[in-house]
Amino acid sequence: MIKYTYVLNKMKSYLFYLRFIIGLFFFFLVIIKSEAQINPINNADSSSFKYFKGTIFDSKTKNELTFASITISGSNISTISNSEGNFLIKIPTDRQDANLIISFLGYKDKVISIKDLNQEKNLLYLEPVNILLKDVVVNVMDANKIFVNVLNNRSKNYGDSAIQIIGFYRESIKKRRNYVSVLESIVDIQKMPFSIGIQDQVNILKGRKNADYTKLDTVNFKLEGGLFSALFIDLIKDPSNIFSENVFELYNFHFEDITQINDKQVLIISFKQKLSIEDPDPLYSGKLFIDAKSLAIISANFQLNVENRIKAGLIFTRRKPKGVVIYPTEVSYQIDYRQQNNKWIFSYSRGDISFKLNWNKWIFNTTYSTTFELVNTNWENQDSKLQINNQKLSPYVIMSDKISKSADVDFWGEYNIIEPEKSIESAIKKIKSKNLKGILIQ
Repeated sequence: MIKYTYVLNKMKSYLFYLRFIIGLFFFFLVIIKSEAQINPINNADSSSFKYFKGTIFDSKTKNELTFASITISGSNISTISNSEGNFLIKIPTDRQDANLIISFLGYKDKVISIKDLNQEKNLLYLEPVNILLKDVVVNVMDANKIFVNVLNNRSKNYGDSAIQIIGFYRESIKKRRNYVSVLESIVDIQKMPFSIGIQDQVNILKGRKNADYTKLDTVNFKLEGGLFSALFIDLIKDPSNIFSENVFELYNFHFEDITQINDKQVLIISFKQKLSIEDPDPLYSGKLFIDAKSLAIISANFQLNVENRIKAGLIFTRRKPKGVVIYPTEVSYQIDYRQQNNKWIFSYSRGDISFKLNWNKWIFNTTYSTTFELVNTNWENQDSKLQINNQKLSPYVIMSDKISKSADVDFWGEYNIIEPEKSIESAIKKIKSKNLKGILIQ
């Protein structure tokens, strides 16, 4: 059986390909095996922490607030709410007297004593802030200057020393509306200073997956480099992954609006690929949320222009069999930072990609989608001399080949995770019930 592979072309010699940082793997197989396994770390003693669950809402509309930051005061421990506004946080026993701080753009921080929380079904409401537009006046022509100052102030706003992050990573794959696989892991990240030009180093501490590749028919779809894609979209670590040196020749920047996060005024700057460029390569459009006082990016979301299917498809394809066309239909990313000790720290990143696979002799297209997300759940400064880890993961790693299957309900122990959405929970239960195994045929 011939094996075909699709991957992101990351040819360093072409700046065009450096701007796109997601890789995809496809294997065309008849029978599918269960993947290689690693030995998970032993669970932590559950008496060392207490967990709390809840949902975060807008106090006026009663709508759920997605990807809100949840932090234990006086610590670096944090998590986020999921796409349904739900959260789960595990708090060490020696932090039970602290407060929980919930932050979200456009809202006042919610501070609540941990002693006042129930273990489950906490309903927390955030108050929208009143925006005083007269306090900040920004000329539309200043948008370019603001972006330049954001880059010039990176060291001041984010620091330029290595930090060690304990993070939670999740990736999922769907064929049409059906989940094919869900993978989750605890990762140890050594986030390198942006000034030395060394990529972040990552190790897997713990992981599990659930997969039902029978839903893929003859196509075994795997995600390559998803974990590193979650790091590469860090605009502060390496802006050139999204913006090249001739950024103002390729993009229009425009001042959009002002919002707030607690008592901080936040400028909203939009950017979009210039239409005047003849036969342009697919670039990005999106919004930057910038602290008005320090000019630090605190959040960003952006999308790839996929109107040119041929060029957009080439970004994600290195090799393919004859008679098949693959192209993305939607590519979007999000990156968030949170402030700690007057510095902004990487907090959360996410990517959502949908695409179509079309064989010339087939009547119907097949739609696939994948999501990856990474949250910083705890971190500390790296004061010691940097050491290169020879056991680090490759940026081209296929996480599903590194992680074992697991059905242990208490698998994560004291590690914080992103509370799974109901659809993911349901998919995991269905996949677990099948417990499929097979044999790989090369």
